[in-house]
Amino acid sequence: MAEGLKILFVAAEAAPLAKVGGMGDVVGTLPKVLRAMGHDVRIFMPYYGYLPAKVAVPPQPIWAGKAMDQDVEVFQTTLPNSDVPVYLSGHASFAPQRTYGGDDESWRFTLFSRTAIEFILNHWRPQVVHCHDWHTGMVPVWLHNVVNIATVFTIHNLAYQGPSREQLDIITPCPDYMEGVNVMSAALIFSDIINTVSPTYAQQIQTAEYGESLEGLLSALNDKVVGILNGIDPQAFDPAADRHIKHNFSMQTLEKRQANKAVIQAEVGLPVDEDVFLIGMVSRLVEQKGLDLMLQILDQFMAYTNVQVVVLGTGDDVYEQALLKLAAQFSGRFAAYIMYSDAVARRIYAGADAFLMPSRFEPCGISQMIALRYGCIPIVRNTGGLVDTVLHHNPVEQTGTGYCFDRYEPLDLFTCMVRAWEGFQYKDVWTALQKRAMAVDLSWDKSAQTYVQTYRQILSA
Repeated sequence: MAEGLKILFVAAEAAPLAKVGGMGDVVGTLPKVLRAMGHDVRIFMPYYGYLPAKVAVPPQPIWAGKAMDQDVEVFQTTLPNSDVPVYLSGHASFAPQRTYGGDDESWRFTLFSRTAIEFILNHWRPQVVHCHDWHTGMVPVWLHNVVNIATVFTIHNLAYQGPSREQLDIITPCPDYMEGVNVMSAALIFSDIINTVSPTYAQQIQTAEYGESLEGLLSALNDKVVGILNGIDPQAFDPAADRHIKHNFSMQTLEKRQANKAVIQAEVGLPVDEDVFLIGMVSRLVEQKGLDLMLQILDQFMAYTNVQVVVLGTGDDVYEQALLKLAAQFSGRFAAYIMYSDAVARRIYAGADAFLMPSRFEPCGISQMIALRYGCIPIVRNTGGLVDTVLHHNPVEQTGTGYCFDRYEPLDLFTCMVRAWEGFQYKDVWTALQKRAMAVDLSWDKSAQTYVQTYRQILSA
């Protein structure tokens, strides 16, 4: 049996300690799976001001030193509900009660990356340093000439690329050998492997439509670009044991699911009616998630059908206000909850008939996986990780797990939603579709094995 690897995840988020997007889910779950496989996996993340309320942190640091002429400290705790060690990078710039934002964002995440380097060189030396998004982009650059340490850089969102080279030169002296116009491009050049969180997105980012101006660089580096699909924790998202839903159910007891529909309808102020098609959406309210597309067709869709819709999320003010306006316009049929609540989200997954996710782009997506797990049929655009996780329903051949459309056009979304509404009218076929959705293997096991193979490959190169 191969010897276990020493792996350090360096990231700005790790659920449940810090989670803003899908990165938090990955960093909070994958290390647990890898550790269960026999690898020594640890997490290095900022010591945000809100963390003491979430996890016990000993008052004494395990290491203290200098980074960018600043006094820095590292504290050790454990990821909740696991045995994964977590190193918290302490500095006054991370004391505020926020994860991102602020005029000092570029400076403090550059400091975070430099602190990780000092910690690696002076305290715990892994074989693989797995970095996530631009916040850690300088780590592969600074480790470039360090022997026996391989670097993996995962792109969760290519749209955010960090400070420019000119800004970096003001923040801290950059190595003479450094290339790249910003932190993200430098990380791509100097990491041993570039990883995206779905195979389709790995190909898409090498095109002008999805490359965010880095498609030429990514195409040139194609030999080291790999796509490994995210998973979800099947125990954390289990409708048979979820304490946030009133009526637990499984694929074998799918008939119990119907009662959850009445629960969420009543909770959000919609008339309780099991025969009405209920569409749920849990999302950040931003353009990426297809909000502009959805808003163009909802008036027509609501007029054409008798559906109910519930949307949960926060984001850009323009979308929040538009959804509140729709809730007033279609009172009793459209509910907009401008907030985020994991408990309400789970009740939507467990009670809605379908889940709407018409993303403009989607590196992987977690929501559609949770929806599948809970028998909530996804309505998605064929892009990124949505392609790799949701197969279009063919009612004749009784295959597929959801409803999919290709072009980012209002008519295509409208047509797809109408087809889902029509499909719901055939209850036996719909039940079979739900069971196929719930049967999909969404665990991390296969992907974790692929990550280990990737780690070993770059270590032996």
